[in-house]
Amino acid sequence: MAEIKSEVSQGLLAGKLRSVRKDDTPASSTDAPKPQSSKDPLEDAKTPTVVQNVKYSDVLPHKRIVTQEDMDQFQKSPALYELLGMIRSCNESVRDKKLTDSVEEGEAIQAVLRVLEQVHELVRDTPRDTDSASTSRFGNPAFRKLYEKIRERTDGYLESLPGLKDQPRARQELAVYFYESWGNAKRIDYGSGMELNFVCWLLLLVKLGVLQLPRDGAAVVLRVFWRYITVMRDIQSTYWLEPAGSHGVWGLDDYHFLPFLWGASQLSGHRFLRPKSIHDADLVEECARDYMYFACIQSINSIKTESLRWHSPMLDDISSVKTWSKVNEGMIKMYRTEVLSKLPIAQHIYFGTLLDFGAPETRDRQLEEDQHGHLIHADGSTPHGAHSHGEGQAAGWGDCCGIPIPSVFAAAEQAKNQSGEKRAIRRVPFD
Repeated sequence: MAEIKSEVSQGLLAGKLRSVRKDDTPASSTDAPKPQSSKDPLEDAKTPTVVQNVKYSDVLPHKRIVTQEDMDQFQKSPALYELLGMIRSCNESVRDKKLTDSVEEGEAIQAVLRVLEQVHELVRDTPRDTDSASTSRFGNPAFRKLYEKIRERTDGYLESLPGLKDQPRARQELAVYFYESWGNAKRIDYGSGMELNFVCWLLLLVKLGVLQLPRDGAAVVLRVFWRYITVMRDIQSTYWLEPAGSHGVWGLDDYHFLPFLWGASQLSGHRFLRPKSIHDADLVEECARDYMYFACIQSINSIKTESLRWHSPMLDDISSVKTWSKVNEGMIKMYRTEVLSKLPIAQHIYFGTLLDFGAPETRDRQLEEDQHGHLIHADGSTPHGAHSHGEGQAAGWGDCCGIPIPSVFAAAEQAKNQSGEKRAIRRVPFD
């Protein structure tokens, strides 16, 4: 009976795939994402290489981008070029590869995966604050306990990675990016800036020779990065992390961007699946285990009702593009333009010896961070030319500023409790 059911399921899927191929139509010129410019967004990309005889400064990685002048400097910095190189190398490494494909997992990859599993164990051992959960749909304060546990254990985690046991200063440099990858303890939120910190951490592991590109590229994305995403999903749902902005970046996701970018690369050569396939629930369910893009759509569908047009309009628009390769190209352009080139996001990047800002320190380092993570003077005033609160949201894309946004996981769970349903998460309308 199980075999018959499997055959029926496979036959249904095959029919749907044939239908997708047959019904393909060119993307609408009005709905397709418009490139910001004709310039190749990866033109300046530089493949990261191993650094030798590093002379570390006395200062740990810290934020350097405060004003538009700083932003302009970042646009011509070694750090940006290497970040672009990291994104490009990973993008090329996963082209036409599934999450379930066999990839080389060397000693370093396995060690990093063990670190991520240890973080996940901390999540399991740090329960949600039930008193707060019963009265608020915003971030659960127990996340601060988890964050502190991660921070306390970070050096031990890093010491377990190949080649880092005898490099205490390198571990200090790496630690900042690692614990800043899991969310903001003050605001109890998470956004594309934290995701970027994790990529910076992976980049520095490449520069220190722990990981190698392109050899480890596929495993970095399909094993390490995707494991990080699954752990983050658990953290987001457990502690109801607020989205760091009004609705993520362009409504791709409340929290993430890169799984869609690299996920589109996975699908770029697929013979049958097309971007519009994300609207077919059966195809999404069938393909989620193999492709990050479909897994992200499945995650969205599991907690939000209505169509993507309502709660994720950019994803809906992108689905009209004819090919995945075009989706991938467009997302690379958007990431370069809207994440790496916008002050409200880039201001949260940390720069140190290994991730070089490319210019000497000229500003008084006595600046402090406010509750949003912005650098301010001790008297609370904002440095001249700095990003103002709410600018990013006013521009129409994710930002750390403005009115806190309740977690959709919190809304879903509270709705479940009120209805008495036994489902772990009940699908609810977007907030």
